[in-house]
Amino acid sequence: MEARTAKYMIGQVVRHRMHPFRGVVFDIDPKFSNSDEWYESIPEDSRPDKDQPFYHLYAETEATYYVAYVSEQNLVADISGEPIEHPELNAQFGEFCDGYYALQQSLN
Repeated sequence: MEARTAKYMIGQVVRHRMHPFRGVVFDIDPKFSNSDEWYESIPEDSRPDKDQPFYHLYAETEATYYVAYVSEQNLVADISGEPIEHPELNAQFGEFCDGYYALQQSLN
């Protein structure tokens, strides 16, 4: 398995291609790095390839907030210009501008 270069960046707002949620990228795995149990829980006809970047997202729907793990093939850049309201964002990110959140600067 050869890892590919990530298309999206940490702090970028993205949208799922098929499911109604958006999120902010907070970490990137160059290839699949979750449990086999998690992977096999995805219906076989819609399982993504493992040899692509996978993104950790602070995700939101109209009803809830959560953390998601999504393959690159299932994401698109969000062009709404709207911020994400996830309660965990402020711990890692600062200002929202042009579809991206700036990383918080460490004071250490």
